[in-house]
Amino acid sequence: MSPAGYWPQLRAAVEAGADAVYFGLKHFTARAKVGFELGELPEAMATLHRRGVKGYVTFNTLVFQHELDEAARALAAIAEAGADAIIVQDVGVVKMAKAIAPDLEIHGSTQMSITSADGVRLAQQLGVSRVTLARELSLAEVRAIREATDCELEIFVHGALCVAYSGQCFSSEAWGGRSANRGQCAQACRLPYDMMVDGRHVPLADARYLLSPGDLYALRQVPEIVDIGVHTLKIEGRYKDAEYVALTTQAYRQAVDKACAGMSPNTDPGIDRAAELRLEQVYSRGLGPFFLTGTNHQAVVNGRAPRHRGLLMGRVVRASETGVIVEPAEANAMAPLKPGDGVVFDAADWRSPEEAEEGGRIFEVAREVARPGGREAARRGGREVARQGARLELRFGNGVVNAARIRPGDLVWRTHDPDLDKAARPFTEATAPVRKQVVQVKVTARPGAALVTEWRVGGVGVAVESAAPLGEARNRGVDVEYLRAQLGRLGNTAYELGEVSLEVEGAPFAPSSMLNQVRRRAVEMLQERQAYRKPAAVATARGPEAHATEAAHRPRVDATLHLLVRTPEQLEAALASRPASITLDYLDLYGLRPSLERVRGAGLAARVASPRVLKPGEERIVDFLVGCDCPILVRSTGLLQALQERAHRELIGDFSLNAANALTAAEFLRLGLSRLTPTHDLNGAQVAEMARLAGADCIEVVAYQHLPVFHTEHCVFCRFLSKGTSYRDCGRPCEEHRVALRDTAGREHPVMADVGCRNTVFGAEAQEASAHLEAWRAAGIHQFRLEFTHESGAQVSEVTEAFADALAGRCSARVLAERLRRVAPQGVTQGSLYVPEGYLALPVLP
Repeated sequence: MSPAGYWPQLRAAVEAGADAVYFGLKHFTARAKVGFELGELPEAMATLHRRGVKGYVTFNTLVFQHELDEAARALAAIAEAGADAIIVQDVGVVKMAKAIAPDLEIHGSTQMSITSADGVRLAQQLGVSRVTLARELSLAEVRAIREATDCELEIFVHGALCVAYSGQCFSSEAWGGRSANRGQCAQACRLPYDMMVDGRHVPLADARYLLSPGDLYALRQVPEIVDIGVHTLKIEGRYKDAEYVALTTQAYRQAVDKACAGMSPNTDPGIDRAAELRLEQVYSRGLGPFFLTGTNHQAVVNGRAPRHRGLLMGRVVRASETGVIVEPAEANAMAPLKPGDGVVFDAADWRSPEEAEEGGRIFEVAREVARPGGREAARRGGREVARQGARLELRFGNGVVNAARIRPGDLVWRTHDPDLDKAARPFTEATAPVRKQVVQVKVTARPGAALVTEWRVGGVGVAVESAAPLGEARNRGVDVEYLRAQLGRLGNTAYELGEVSLEVEGAPFAPSSMLNQVRRRAVEMLQERQAYRKPAAVATARGPEAHATEAAHRPRVDATLHLLVRTPEQLEAALASRPASITLDYLDLYGLRPSLERVRGAGLAARVASPRVLKPGEERIVDFLVGCDCPILVRSTGLLQALQERAHRELIGDFSLNAANALTAAEFLRLGLSRLTPTHDLNGAQVAEMARLAGADCIEVVAYQHLPVFHTEHCVFCRFLSKGTSYRDCGRPCEEHRVALRDTAGREHPVMADVGCRNTVFGAEAQEASAHLEAWRAAGIHQFRLEFTHESGAQVSEVTEAFADALAGRCSARVLAERLRRVAPQGVTQGSLYVPEGYLALPVLP
């Protein structure tokens, strides 16, 4: 399945061999800068269907309450346009789509953060027929899920990797007010950070982009993926150009065809190295299978650069005003540097990564010869090229590069190769169909009757009869060879002739002109039939007032304060503050039992927080959580499903379930949650609205926290503080050191590991809700949670006391804000709670 930002990419995907194409509209899509207008959708679907390709519409963002009416209309239009499926993140949208278009297939987006068979089963219960699994799963884990479920599974095999689990990144929301869960990712993971360990800066040589992963490349794993039984292999890249779509689709088409032809999963797939280099050239931050082949934290993030590099072509020996002498790399032997290539000189070893890099188009490539001062240009076919093994001199036009900013040792990357454009051109500028559909033809012929032909391609068939009856053959009659010769003249159509079967009586004769007319009519009918989709049954699209009703007004209830702590020091302060409950969110899950007993011994209610991710093989964590015999803060749909058939105490759903509207909240409450924390994508006003619609008794808000901006499988402790590849050999530096990532503004964002060795990067500033307490209380909200990250015990006490005073009416919101400003380690912010002007408008990025 290939990506399409717009028409050029869609057409390239079709010609290069995609079985399906996925794309978005201008709204409700996780790639908000690209997409089709709703009015273009019928033509897009017809274009795909005429070529035997399925079209999936991405509807994979969280949908706010005030957008449900527009979302309902869009869902109805998508169904009526003949979309083969929608790809969805929001649980409420799944329910709404089932009501509006019951026959419309629904696929679960990777934004649903599904990492286990239990998560798949919950999605199926909601009405999802296919699930896109998280990119952090290994193929062994995918196989385990495949063996435990009957749902269609889809995985990404190529393209950009997010450092955070999809659906669990709030960095753009926290720092820019533009949510990744709303298609507006600001790519904060691609920015440089300094590593702060126990309060000191630890230099990491050329590694500055500590959260910027390489790009996924699984061409060599295709035989194993096919053997597992994965239904769909997905290529990332709706922001990429048509050349990228064409070349990646072609490569994976060929690999899948080989695997499906019977190649053993343990057989070398025989990937052409030149083909690999093309994929690396067209777009790459460094390619690898990464999590698919298991955990290796040294591999996922190189840290040298965050952007497209292309092919490593060599290393600088010296630079002068006349040119740059380069020691060529291995890739130069297969794809030599030449005039017209675009290159960049990578000086990350000695220069700030944020400074402009030197580079440009090569004017001439000369081969340095052995004799002193001598050099010559080697020519091939009129072009100057580099000979294998020799040092090269790269020459540029006047003023293109500044030799003073190029030093020995700098890496040379080819960022653009014009030959690649030529390789993609047959797909991107096709004047006739490149991809052909095989059509099977059955012919019935007898003298005196019309010639009857039945044409079938895929699941579509048409019947065409000749206008005149067949005559008696005097010489050669109708036979299979003659039919193949005449009916196979499909030329510039989208078809090629497959099997021809013949039922014949006597010796009928059919002139070639008759067969030509039959063939032309059959092609027309096949095109019409393939493009046609029976209009989907669509119910009336109802507005938001029909999707939720405001809960009945009830008397104001006294506020209840819950604390979440992550260290023993914080626990001591929390015990002294005596809140309604204390939630333990510890790195060492099994070491929290003594802390549980301390909370209970103090006569306070204890709760435990679950990990946000549970993978195959981590079922013991579920057993442990249930064995704690206390309320659980549920952070994943997989855990919620696993608890459906087990006896358990109270369940509180956390922000990571991503409830952004009352429909989603109602569904999660129906599944057994007693209370729910809204997603952090909601601003303060939207949180109050959810309480009014879903019922304030069911809402628990976070009034103080360091926003969990990234939740990652990648471990910065292991990658940068050890030589190990996983928890087995890293020495567990997360248990000995406090780590933060310092951004270019000087803010230090704490990093903590969980029981699964997954990292959470927290916002440096404390996000606090003083500006919204009055509105929340007016909406009936009375369950408030304060969460602590790296705060000291004294800071926990001061923050808790300040909120207790404000909620009891002993101080104003203004005084509360001032007290928090004084005590918070790195200051405070409204963060995601900020209510911007115009937030009720549907977002469209420029």
